[in-house]
Amino acid sequence: MNVDILEFQEIIWQKGRELFRDMPWRTDTRPYYVMVSEIMLQQTQVDRVMPKFEAFIKRFPTIDNLSKASLGEVLQMWSGLGYNRRAKFLHEAAIKIMSEYDGVFPQTEKELVRLPGVGVNTAGAILAYSFNKPSIFIETNIRTVYFYHFFLNHNEVSDSDLREIVEVTTDVEHPRQWYWAMMDYGSYLKRQGIGQNNKSRHYKKQSPLKGSVREMRGQIVKLLTTADFKEQELRMELLADERFELALVSLQKEGLIAKTGQSFHLKR
Repeated sequence: MNVDILEFQEIIWQKGRELFRDMPWRTDTRPYYVMVSEIMLQQTQVDRVMPKFEAFIKRFPTIDNLSKASLGEVLQMWSGLGYNRRAKFLHEAAIKIMSEYDGVFPQTEKELVRLPGVGVNTAGAILAYSFNKPSIFIETNIRTVYFYHFFLNHNEVSDSDLREIVEVTTDVEHPRQWYWAMMDYGSYLKRQGIGQNNKSRHYKKQSPLKGSVREMRGQIVKLLTTADFKEQELRMELLADERFELALVSLQKEGLIAKTGQSFHLKR
């Protein structure tokens, strides 16, 4: 595929200037802030993340603060974002950085992907945004931009196909600002209704929250942020249906909640 690199880069930089969004993890790019934001942004919109991020950082201003908190405290601050396993992973990552790296944030992909909840793409984002390293990573907004410019007439596009184009077109001299521009442009394209992420071979349509076990899991965790409850009390408060038992058991297995005596509570 013929790619006019300079022309494409000029489009991205122009759109980046026009569409730039100010965010707290861009104002302050310390790796702890970026890791928190990236894990919060997994499957959650920026507008929902912004107030939760600011409240979370106010409560846990450093990675040391986060590592010393209980999981229950972390889940309380996470309440409302959903996918509570992300909070557990973030907490475990903070503990690992403090215990294995003496609080010094790792700066290689190999080390970063060893952190709970941090995959290759999240590691790439941390390297680019925090350390201004020319990493290569792909997420939904980046896919949107490349689908629009290079794969309009293609379907079943793999990330390996995309990666080849990303590698040759990324501005390696200014990776932090480049990916900011890419993210803002991709977000803009999606708002125009031309996201086309269904072109991706890896695309999976998110199942509806309403009526799902995931919804019940979230309701249980949210209720337990307020107090401890016996099982029957939980059932009554939540008007429990057939999803309840599966949700309760899975939360216990994943270590998000625990039972002491007759009462359930967030993991302490």
